[in-house]
Amino acid sequence: MEELTQDERVTLIIEFEGGEISDDDFKRLFSHLIKTGLCWTLQGMYGRTAQNLIEKGIISKDGEIY
Repeated sequence: MEELTQDERVTLIIEFEGGEISDDDFKRLFSHLIKTGLCWTLQGMYGRTAQNLIEKGIISKDGEIY
């Protein structure tokens, strides 16, 4: 899967925080945040969500979507 541009990342974060993100875009966003390590530097909700997705086997610890 291709990496997100900064504009795409910002748009998806706004959609996520507004509760208006699709399931596919949610996975794309968190895949990107995990791959880049950004999920561990943003506010705690992002790291907790990323960890939950990894534990549930939805996204790998390397950011690949299953």
